[in-house]
Amino acid sequence: MTQKRKIITRRDFLRTGSCAVMGTMMGFPLVARAAAQATRKSTVVLIRNANATSGYGTLDEKIVVQMLDEAVMVMLDTRDPGSAWRQIASPDDTVGIKSNVWGRLPTPGALERAITARLLAVGVDGNRIAVDDRKVRSNPVFKRATVLINIRPMRTHHWSGLGSLLKNYIMFVPRPWAYHGNACERLGTIWQEPHVAGKTRLNILVMLTPLFHGVGPHHFSRRYTWPYGGLIVSTDPVAADATGAQIIQAQRNRHFNQVRPISPRPLHIEAADTKFGLGNSHPDQITLVKLGWEDEGLI
Repeated sequence: MTQKRKIITRRDFLRTGSCAVMGTMMGFPLVARAAAQATRKSTVVLIRNANATSGYGTLDEKIVVQMLDEAVMVMLDTRDPGSAWRQIASPDDTVGIKSNVWGRLPTPGALERAITARLLAVGVDGNRIAVDDRKVRSNPVFKRATVLINIRPMRTHHWSGLGSLLKNYIMFVPRPWAYHGNACERLGTIWQEPHVAGKTRLNILVMLTPLFHGVGPHHFSRRYTWPYGGLIVSTDPVAADATGAQIIQAQRNRHFNQVRPISPRPLHIEAADTKFGLGNSHPDQITLVKLGWEDEGLI
């Protein structure tokens, strides 16, 4: 596939949302952030395929795995998947794949299997690979993990505004509910815990059929999913989440035919940047590489 880029114009307002709306949604102090451009830019790869899914609950496993391979190769600037995955893990590593098992929109098993296969292919012992979500604190592989891979679907969320890559690590703490205050703004502190800090080599935000609207703690309706057919891949979870947030916001604007901010505001994404230094949340500090299908890309 060739890399393609798209320029957003004023005519895209309802489709994408304005910078002011994004700033309000994310809690971005836009003027202050515009003046502070000293940090290194983060690269985010967005890959899409119109045939990856035909709707909620369906996917073409072969296509989705090919998308993953291509995105990782581009992200790590290699010519083959093996070379890319050797940058992520070595035979000496123990790897925990942090998944998400929420029943209405779980991490696709096809991607869990593909990641496991890629790790085995580069020499990681199968006994030192585990896929888990709610039992990561007691899982023996995760207890001694030297590498973490973070993968989950994007969806709106009652407490945090968005169920994001940053939020996916909430199961690494003994009392997840203690982080629900102020729209889960403190989620970034989890990434600084000794058993997590510095171990995450790859973040994959699944945007195949994202959930863009919900009401209440466990609300789900297929009406509010759509076949976006995408994966967002980055070594920076903050940048990946910020990119996904823009797409979710744009879809909400398009669906409701008006600017409809994510509620509550996903403060944890901006805080992960400005308070906890985990990555870049502002679009000016993100290099977005688009691959594949562009129709209705929303960003």
